[in-house]
Amino acid sequence: MRAGGRVTLKTIADSLGVSVKTVSRALAGKDSVGEELRARIRTEADRLGYVPNSMARSLVSGDTMTLGMVITHPANPFYALLISAVEERCRANGYSLLLMVTEEDLATERDAAETLLRWGVDGAVVIPVQEGAEHWQRLRDSGVPIVLVNRGLDGFECDFVGVDHERGAYEAASHLLDTGASSIHLLEEDVPFSSAADRRAGFHRALTERGLPVREDTVTLVPVPAHGRRVLPWEPAAAYECAQQLVSGLEPGAAVLTGSDYFALGLFRALAERGIDVPSQVSVIGHGDLPFAAYLQPALASVRPPADEIGARAADLLFERIQGSTAPATTICLPPELRIRASAGGDDRRRTAS
Repeated sequence: MRAGGRVTLKTIADSLGVSVKTVSRALAGKDSVGEELRARIRTEADRLGYVPNSMARSLVSGDTMTLGMVITHPANPFYALLISAVEERCRANGYSLLLMVTEEDLATERDAAETLLRWGVDGAVVIPVQEGAEHWQRLRDSGVPIVLVNRGLDGFECDFVGVDHERGAYEAASHLLDTGASSIHLLEEDVPFSSAADRRAGFHRALTERGLPVREDTVTLVPVPAHGRRVLPWEPAAAYECAQQLVSGLEPGAAVLTGSDYFALGLFRALAERGIDVPSQVSVIGHGDLPFAAYLQPALASVRPPADEIGARAADLLFERIQGSTAPATTICLPPELRIRASAGGDDRRRTAS
């Protein structure tokens, strides 16, 4: 690296005794520069340690070569896998990724949308708070394509990639009922998001198809952990408090489907404290298939969303829009994978919800 500051096109031009315009055309692959001179310029650029200025390039091309990504909680393992998949697609396409976190707060989400607008990102992958679409509409009206992930927005027509949460919960509840559960309960997050509503719908469908009543006491909602306006990541403690009351009324042979593997942790403790064995007395299926699920005792059966595939498909859709696709808005709903382990009376088998 040349001492005394950043290596520029002028630095290379002065070193070789050619014009800045010639250096610029050579490094951009323009035909107006001969192959011998182009090779000399590229060799000198490498020797001096020249790095193209992305901001300068964006002023010329109108592209920032940056995608925005807005998520709720980076601590959520699902979103960690999602980020990794999107970032991998960005690298493959020569893009950078600008990450914003909302913590489920609408004001913070509006600020994030405004920041993406100011940065002039070329596209955005968004997990919305689901409390309005005006700020996202403004971003899209400025020419920035958006792909929603995991949650839709009423009245906002754009590409969407997510999980078939309804099908995942239906398959899990059906497995529990079909393997002899005398009764079944749902321990779900108390949030107004479509993902949770879809899981409740799938749970209810499984009961209805088997002629079982859908009673209020079959669903226990876990309160949202919060600190002021900030919604905190889910943890076992909140579910444990709710599960203490739930397990007191469970009959032998009952089953519990949880909306999160963290909820299953809290449920496991509440059951153990009452001397209730899993799975001989109560069967349990979680959601998320987090890394610890297979290592619990007994191993936790869980519904696994395909986070990496969702991230890759969302990024691919976005790049298609950036490259000029005018196809109608696409909705992709990927099936989750039901992992049957010991907590639901099985070994470690895989079944894709279909």
